[in-house]
Amino acid sequence: MSKRALISVSDKKGIIAFAQQLQSLGWEIISTGGTKATLDQAEIPNISIDTVTGFPEMMDGRVKTLHPLIHGGLLGRRDLPAHRAAMEAHHIQPIDLVVVNLYPFKATLLAGGTQEEMIEKIDIGGPSMLRSAAKNHAAVTVVCDPADYEKVLNELTTQGDTSLQLRQQLAAKVFRHTASYDALIAQYLTEQYPLDNEKPEKLTLTYDLKQGMRYGENPQQEADFYENGLPTDYSIARSQQLHGKALSYNNVRDADAALQIARDFEAPTVVALKHMNPCGIGTAENLEQAWDYAFEADPVSIFGGIVVLNRPVDHQTAQKMSKIFLEIIIAPSYSSEALEILTKKKNLRLLTVDFSKKEQSKAEALVTGVLGGLLSQNQDVIEEEVSQWTFPTQLKPTDQQLLALQFAWKAVKFVKSNGIIVTNAHQTLGVGPGQTNRVGAVKIALEAAAQKAPALQENSVLASDAFFPFADNIDEIAKAGIKAIVQPGGSVRDQEVIEACDKYGIAMVFTGVRHFRH
Repeated sequence: MSKRALISVSDKKGIIAFAQQLQSLGWEIISTGGTKATLDQAEIPNISIDTVTGFPEMMDGRVKTLHPLIHGGLLGRRDLPAHRAAMEAHHIQPIDLVVVNLYPFKATLLAGGTQEEMIEKIDIGGPSMLRSAAKNHAAVTVVCDPADYEKVLNELTTQGDTSLQLRQQLAAKVFRHTASYDALIAQYLTEQYPLDNEKPEKLTLTYDLKQGMRYGENPQQEADFYENGLPTDYSIARSQQLHGKALSYNNVRDADAALQIARDFEAPTVVALKHMNPCGIGTAENLEQAWDYAFEADPVSIFGGIVVLNRPVDHQTAQKMSKIFLEIIIAPSYSSEALEILTKKKNLRLLTVDFSKKEQSKAEALVTGVLGGLLSQNQDVIEEEVSQWTFPTQLKPTDQQLLALQFAWKAVKFVKSNGIIVTNAHQTLGVGPGQTNRVGAVKIALEAAAQKAPALQENSVLASDAFFPFADNIDEIAKAGIKAIVQPGGSVRDQEVIEACDKYGIAMVFTGVRHFRH
């Protein structure tokens, strides 16, 4: 008796050549619906699924393969006499090879499918056949990915059968594949039918390997880069690399942080970032001026940094960026002249990202791994308005100071906690990131700002990502000549801080919103 293959694929890529080779090797082919039509058109002999089952396809194809004559042929163990006897008694013929790929649920979702379309793209028979075949991989070869056709044919041609090792590997791949498929469906339906004031009891996430990394944060750590199964277009995962060597683990993390900062600014803006902290942010009426502001903010730290520009890179800006060593430049696009300039730098990575999709990117949850589990949270993207701020000090900020305070408040939310930033209305002047006490962060930011020219310090303000727990922070700020502060407020010692500001003639505003970033 010839061996039997069951082929039922949504993705027809490569299936004709695969089936032709099977047929030449003497295999009998069973097929379904659209797959049968494709094989018939290619004049490849095959029999329909309903010929095997004696039961017609029905309900728009919802019911066709869920039948004992199919699943008995997949699940029956060839090494157990009782299974062989049952198959013989019920006229079940074994199926030795299953080639199935599933309804395009993900592709339909990304294309904006309606709820009705999405429900119809939930495959039932396909995963059932794949799982049955994969469970019985001791005897059955199962293929869910066209990329595996060649290796299966190679073994069938050279050995007459597939090796147990290959069947084991393909079976494991099937369960990864169906688990991912189910996770996407679970995510979609959870969003469509949310629970009332409850959290889902399961967090179902799926990711696709984008690239292997040479190493992780350090050479002794292994790492890989996986893309969200439902990708966000405004992301490093979906970026297009135009030039330069492959991204490293640290590059990806830094680039992601820089993109999140740039997302908050509407005017032409340049963000320079180093080790997950902004070292320079500049905003202006044009990109070249924004670059100048970002560079002047910290011309030392920007060396070897990552730069994100929220406008297409022009010739003039490219010329200025090319004069220093940068690891990565990310922008919506580059002019031909800009590309000609920047691609002369062999190791500089040039990436493009779809900035038109930045608002959609705010919906994606952030997950962080910890030993034994995951933490999940929504992004810190609360919409804040100056009208929501309160002004507790005797002195109120001037209009110019208020513009600077708004800029500083946008920037400080991306500084590692305890985070302090000094800015004017269009650029950062000093950053105090990641300190274990707030006075230390204040001193670092003020010392950096003090190195700038007096003209840059004019109308400078200070922002704190969380409240000041003690008035000693204000003492340091007053010594530096800062005349306006923005912070969340909410400390039990707020009144002491307010009184210290009044003592030094400093205007302070409370936002009511904290922006810790650990």
